[in-house]
Amino acid sequence: MVGIVMAPALLMPAAAMTSQKKPATVLVRHEAVVDQDIARFWRAFDAINATSDPAERLRLIQTMYIDPGTPGLHALMAARRYTAQQYVEAIVGWPKFWTSVRPLTARSRQAVGTLTGDVAKFRRLYPDLRPATITYAIGVLRTGGTTVGDKVLIGAELALGDDSVDVSELPEPLRSRLTVFFKSGPFANNAQNNIHEYVHTQQQETQGSLQQQALREGVAELVAELITNRKPALPVYTYGPAHDAAIKARFRSERDGGNYDNWLWNSAKNSFGVSDVGYYAGYRIARSYYDKARDKRAAVKTLIELPYDNAAAVRALVDRSGYFE
Repeated sequence: MVGIVMAPALLMPAAAMTSQKKPATVLVRHEAVVDQDIARFWRAFDAINATSDPAERLRLIQTMYIDPGTPGLHALMAARRYTAQQYVEAIVGWPKFWTSVRPLTARSRQAVGTLTGDVAKFRRLYPDLRPATITYAIGVLRTGGTTVGDKVLIGAELALGDDSVDVSELPEPLRSRLTVFFKSGPFANNAQNNIHEYVHTQQQETQGSLQQQALREGVAELVAELITNRKPALPVYTYGPAHDAAIKARFRSERDGGNYDNWLWNSAKNSFGVSDVGYYAGYRIARSYYDKARDKRAAVKTLIELPYDNAAAVRALVDRSGYFE
């Protein structure tokens, strides 16, 4: 999914990886969907709002939500460095946001309504598909979707939202970014988002160049589109085709660098004036490679299994794609 906001490193939450409770799951053939963290969050939320004692609020979020949480919640917290203190501050500081989003988070089962069929399509397209779990849990507004190993981790407070969510209390630049995000109707895009993140569970991770990161995201966008026939309704997919030549020229000049500021996981306050143009550039490279290939399943396999942490291998595929021709 197009990233929400990058945050500085913070301490991991206490007991984040110690829970021994086995999560209740809804089996979707070989996939497991876990969503009971959502109900647990709202019980903690109500308890926190019933007291004004700061220490008691921290105790409640820790003991009612974090400690008994699923492995997916703990992985989400570790990946986005959420802490108990951050949860309490968000709950107390943004009451209008939580009131507006609360009924929407009950839609997690609806959000995976097409998953069985979509994963079946994915497996036909890519027979080496490995199973993954999908967890919907409440975070602190840093991601609508990410992955850790074989876990797809969905931030339900974002991914299940729509344009009815009240972001008026949020600080800038988060308020502006989420205004655009919720206007795009993320709940209606859960099928695409789930498969995008599922693709990432099959790919090698990278800390490499802009080109390496953008192509990894672009491949996930392409495969999700092939399976769901959807792109996210975000401004980048309107802006991109209208400015393709300029994007291509700039991407070519910056692709080997490590500065993502204008391209990935950003707000609209960048040189393009639109968030996440790197997703579009990566998608266009992947689409160009796929469209040129005679054997489409072989092309998908190559794109998914590309060693993304190998700059030379990524550059060679980008050159073969013909994107810059």
